[in-house]
Amino acid sequence: MRVLVTGWPSFVHGEATAGDVLAMEAVRGALAGAGAECDVAWSPVLRPDGLTLDRADPGRYTHLVFACGPAHGDQVESLHRRYARCRRIAVGVSVIDPDSAAVTGFDVVLPRDAPGAEPRRDLSAAVRVPAGELPVVGVVLAPGQGEYGGRGRHGRIEEELTGGLAARGCARVPLDTRVDPRDWRHPAAPGELEAVIRRLDLVVTTRLHGLVLALRNGVPALAVDPVGGGAKVTAQARAWDWPAVITTGERDEPPYLDPAEVGRWWDWCLSPEGGRRAAGDGAPPPSLLADLVAAVRAGG
Repeated sequence: MRVLVTGWPSFVHGEATAGDVLAMEAVRGALAGAGAECDVAWSPVLRPDGLTLDRADPGRYTHLVFACGPAHGDQVESLHRRYARCRRIAVGVSVIDPDSAAVTGFDVVLPRDAPGAEPRRDLSAAVRVPAGELPVVGVVLAPGQGEYGGRGRHGRIEEELTGGLAARGCARVPLDTRVDPRDWRHPAAPGELEAVIRRLDLVVTTRLHGLVLALRNGVPALAVDPVGGGAKVTAQARAWDWPAVITTGERDEPPYLDPAEVGRWWDWCLSPEGGRRAAGDGAPPPSLLADLVAAVRAGG
């Protein structure tokens, strides 16, 4: 007996949700634990080096299992045609139309929800992922700032900086410092953004206020100045005596970032030393406010 485990994350044009991926892993684990040989088919978009449907020879398998998501549509029906000789089982699926070819093509359907059936718990809850060790990282990026003219290299630096984040083994939280009470995706007040930042392990940022609000709340920040030669992000890091800032040179040609340097500061920020340094004085020196008061009084 050899089983091919599939699901929506198996299709090139399928949607791979976290729940779908966990459900497929739960199915693989249960079948392997029962002594069945299992392969899992992944979209090349999701797992470029994994087994894909076009390389999963139907002649190698006795069973095909389709896990999670809706049992509906042409892509599911295509599995019935390609793996017609296999015993086909759907598990943990939503059945929308019991009479559709996508559903009737299965030899067995074990739904999570279907007309007239009691709902069952989703399979994604059946697998334990050791996520507790993953750092939670907020990502705060600056848009292009035209005032810096040709020194601004925001787009390319954002591409270089974020390109490697997916491989770093972290939970990424995109954040925006823009306050807009009309849009639920943005904080309605600064305190809402800070409430999120305080729960992070690290902030990766090309914005001045990404750096400041992280340090103000005792969270290490890996700051990258997106202006060639350095500008306000670099200056603010100096004002806070914060070492984890990368200032790109005046070079006109990319790449601008050294992955090894990014990696060193990443590790330092997540180290006990970086945490202690960030948890130091949580308020900036009051010099500007003191100077302001003095200037107002002097004008009299």
